[in-house]
Amino acid sequence: MENIVDNMDALNARLAQMRDAQKIFASYTQEQVDAIFKAAAIAANQARIPLAKMAVEETGMGVVEDKVIKNHYAAEYIYNKYKDVQTCGVIEEDKSFGIKKIAEPIGVVAAVIPTTNPTSTAIFKTLISLKTRNGIIISPHPRAKRSTIAAAKVVLDAAVAAGAPKNIIGWIDVPSIEMTNTLMQEADIILATGGPGMVKSAYSSGKPALGVGAGNTPAIMDASCDIKLAVNSVIHSKTFDNGMICASEQSVIVDKSIYDAVKKEFEYRGCYFLKDDELDKVRKTIIINGSLNAKIVGQKACTIAALAGVKVPEATKILIGEVTSVDLSEEFAHEKLSPVLAMYRANNFEDAVDKASHLIADGGYGHTSSLYINIETQADKIAVFSEAMKTCRILINTPSSHGGIGDLYNFKLAPSLTLGCGSWGGNSVSENVGVKHLLNVKTVAERRENMLWFRA
Repeated sequence: MENIVDNMDALNARLAQMRDAQKIFASYTQEQVDAIFKAAAIAANQARIPLAKMAVEETGMGVVEDKVIKNHYAAEYIYNKYKDVQTCGVIEEDKSFGIKKIAEPIGVVAAVIPTTNPTSTAIFKTLISLKTRNGIIISPHPRAKRSTIAAAKVVLDAAVAAGAPKNIIGWIDVPSIEMTNTLMQEADIILATGGPGMVKSAYSSGKPALGVGAGNTPAIMDASCDIKLAVNSVIHSKTFDNGMICASEQSVIVDKSIYDAVKKEFEYRGCYFLKDDELDKVRKTIIINGSLNAKIVGQKACTIAALAGVKVPEATKILIGEVTSVDLSEEFAHEKLSPVLAMYRANNFEDAVDKASHLIADGGYGHTSSLYINIETQADKIAVFSEAMKTCRILINTPSSHGGIGDLYNFKLAPSLTLGCGSWGGNSVSENVGVKHLLNVKTVAERRENMLWFRA
């Protein structure tokens, strides 16, 4: 990896090296792959603190302690999820039916990494590629290239030391749109995490793509909910890494019978409700020329308030705007990727569901929705909510940032940092992306007499 990839010729040369390495890797046994996977995961986890510091220092976004947790999650949780999963050779066999399934790697993965979660996403994608005997080449975000590459190098060095081919992981050192587009066209599959424009480019590349859509998660607080649990779950989720996880709540929709109590709890826990003129100032700071203001992403609440010319206590956890419109003309109805939250009053549960549906249509189709409710007495409402929401993750009584990525506040929701949004979000998958999405599976079917008719 001595040569820097900063032009097309260097990129093509690196791709050729990686294809050679991947052909060798494709012959490895499950035991060899598992040893490499374990060594790489341990190395990434051991580097979680310096990588977190580097990411915050380079991007100027997020919270070091939370990025440490995300790096830990991407390494240890992903390892524990997949350590015993068969990804090489025969993965399923039924001799009585004459069926055998054989796993094969796809080839070289193009991985586009966002600026919001640079190191954790790089760890996640490189680990699942190693587990599936794929090569992977990373295109980092220009504002996060140093930390992204550092994370990839930690995984590569550990993998090679454990026996992997030396060019099995690569990256673009000086990323550009042109090189990223070329990479996506030349790779065998694309793992795309980022904004809608980048994901659209991935799906337009002519290669299979696993892209993820934008989130605009609404959280309904039903009259039956545990107010303390609901409010503090939202605060826990919305402040985590300053609100940059795409599954984080962007709005809360509160039943009118508990609205005042919910507001009081938010205030008691250190959230700030914007007054009339302050509301307009923050509106103009959230969205500029129809797009999210990049300067607020991953910043503290007090920093965002200062940008808007609003003075709030330095320890403020979340800026909350009490609004009524769920249309895109309302800036608070957008995805904000920061500790800024919209709060709506609902006349009843049907009104709350209607508002949530509109907010998802505003820019969160397929991603995540959340409901706080008494699960023992309100099963019918949960069914109505689940039926109405066009989202692939429907979370009940759960902090959505942590709940959406899986395996933290739930079981059987696969841990992932790439969350598929299905056809609603313009994606090819509607679940959390994992190792099965990076495998080709061959089915060997022996003859069995299965016909119920015959022609004489």
